Amino acid sequence: MDNKTVAPPVARAVARKGRSSGVMKNFWRKIRRPLAQSRFAKGTIASFLAYALRFVRFTNILSKDSSDLTVAYQELSPAIIALWHGQHLLAPCLLPRGEKMLAMVSRSADAELNALALEKLGFEAVRGSGGREDTRHMEKGGARALITLKRALDDGKNVAMIADIPHGTPREAGLGIITLARLSGRPVVPLAVTTSRRKVLERTWDKTTISLPFGRCAAMLGEPVFVPADADNDLMEYKRQELTASLNRATEKAYRVADGGRA
Repeated sequence: MDNKTVAPPVARAVARKGRSSGVMKNFWRKIRRPLAQSRFAKGTIASFLAYALRFVRFTNILSKDSSDLTVAYQELSPAIIALWHGQHLLAPCLLPRGEKMLAMVSRSADAELNALALEKLGFEAVRGSGGREDTRHMEKGGARALITLKRALDDGKNVAMIADIPHGTPREAGLGIITLARLSGRPVVPLAVTTSRRKVLERTWDKTTISLPFGRCAAMLGEPVFVPADADNDLMEYKRQELTASLNRATEKAYRVADGGRA
């Protein structure tokens, strides 16, 4: 069979695929806004996400080389749990049951489902963005969120916060989480969670990693970072770099352990 015989069917198949893709994109554009405005739709999707995360956690055996999260929380609570963007999705399912936990979630519309899913998992979501490089010019929403998190820490509750800045440099901590540590006097505890079976979304800025079921899970803690109440700008920057290095080391260990290596 020559190329002339094969080409037309292949071309038609490619054309059909292109039309199908275009139809799906147009369909999504039409339903996206109604879904975003529907409490029922958002609640249903959030419930599905929470159940999916629990299923993934249940079907991934926790490696014996993982850090003992329960002991760490007992020794360091109340603490600020630091996570990386895109590497944090399964973390809520690893936290000890019964722990009071608040989590900062972006105020963007895209993050609303994350907030709802966290609430389904037993967390309290605080909307705001505390990762701005210059905390003196932090937006009001981020400042209010930091105050709320500080009050929670003062009340003995643990809080969770994404360390890197949305759409900034991935896996590089911002000053927001360091500011919270200085204001509260509580340690920042780096936490990395991953699974042996995973899908990395290469086109995302943070290389979002989706954990898949039926594998091995690893959860690793990094060295805690303490920030003095009288820390000046230079020390704040040093602590920011210290947190970046600690969380990156924990992330590397988590991937190595999940893939069958040693911590």
